[in-house]
Amino acid sequence: MTRGSGLNLLGLGALGTRILLAFVAVAISTVLVLAAAALIGVDRGVQAGEQADRQEVADSIATTAAEAYQRAGSWDDADLARAVRTGEAASARLVILDAAGTTVISSGVPNENSPGGGGALSSSASVAEITVDGASVGTVRVALSAATSSRVLDIAWKWIVIAGLVALAIAFAASWLVTRFLVGPLHTVTDAARAFTAGNRTSRVAGNAPGELGELAVAFNGMANEVARSERDRRNLTADVAHELRTPLAALQAGLEELRDGLIAPDAERLAALHDQSLRLGRIVADLAELSAAETAGALPHESRVDLAQISQEELALHDAQLRAAGLHVITNLPEPVFVQGDADRLHQAIGNVIANAVRYCRDDDSLTVALAMQDDEAVLTISDTGPGIPVDDLPYVFDRLWRGTAARDVSGSGIGLAVVREVVAQHGGSAEVESAVGEGTRIIIRLPLATA
Repeated sequence: MTRGSGLNLLGLGALGTRILLAFVAVAISTVLVLAAAALIGVDRGVQAGEQADRQEVADSIATTAAEAYQRAGSWDDADLARAVRTGEAASARLVILDAAGTTVISSGVPNENSPGGGGALSSSASVAEITVDGASVGTVRVALSAATSSRVLDIAWKWIVIAGLVALAIAFAASWLVTRFLVGPLHTVTDAARAFTAGNRTSRVAGNAPGELGELAVAFNGMANEVARSERDRRNLTADVAHELRTPLAALQAGLEELRDGLIAPDAERLAALHDQSLRLGRIVADLAELSAAETAGALPHESRVDLAQISQEELALHDAQLRAAGLHVITNLPEPVFVQGDADRLHQAIGNVIANAVRYCRDDDSLTVALAMQDDEAVLTISDTGPGIPVDDLPYVFDRLWRGTAARDVSGSGIGLAVVREVVAQHGGSAEVESAVGEGTRIIIRLPLATA
């Protein structure tokens, strides 16, 4: 699904629109809950305030009525005008009942001269006892006008609606900004990925994003760099392989054509030269197959706890004839067993390639030193020689496949041996390093994790 398809609001895309709507839904729910809580709180607060006001008015009227009753001696002659004015001043409806419950006077409600006539007021009315000389002579029931509470609720509703709309507007704006903040970097990564897929290998994610989004951008750029590097290496490999194969193939083809055309006699010397070219082709193909197997291998097929000192000693023994033929003096410093976790065959291959490399490039009467030591949690194997050394400019490329230094053009080889060493050591969780200087020799350092007991 493309960015423009499906749900899309304000150019945010499907994901951004869903995030925005989720934020808005949460904001609306929050506003509704707070509005309901505010209305309930206002209503109960108004009721509590009205109850206190009613009770205060009822107590005041009861005091006034008690004074009128005491002056007259009975309800029949009592002057209750002052009590009625007190109720009217408070916009209250009141009923004064005698001790028998008969209505003496009422204000704002029908006057019922029967027992219980005061029932015209609601049950929420406030009641106060009228006492004279410690004896109850009647009661006062007071109810305030409902218009007061209604006005308070109307005002509360108005402000709650205004506050809710403002809160929703702020929530929508904040949600939109946050969504843009989150989705914008994702769109940038998506655009870069599409451009990269379309063939633009220079496409990268520009700018900085916060937190995990920034890590995503960095990871994408790293992936793109690795893919571009792999493609570049593949193209270079194709060119290098073609270059390495072209020379022996051309020589082999020219020699065979001369033999076919009868230009030269098929003597032993000519056939031996053609045979050497075919052997060179075979070595290049074998080296390429070896490198491919090292690079594409997954888990080590025969992983076990192996003695790196023993493997080094065995490889020296296998190359003994070549070392003597090259005139090299071998010095070993292989102490007690040093165990690493790995595949013995592949470690043999890596160490053998380093020794073969020294045999190929060292001069007569040079020396080769193989030393093994333990440092912290690593086994450190150092293979050094006193050969011609490697120029500083060539050192960064020593472990590259099919690379051969400018000083080694006249030496046979495919430039794959040390690339295999790097791949094998990396598969074992280790590292390979090179130190060299022209005229001072070369040192290959292989570090491998020690095996656990």
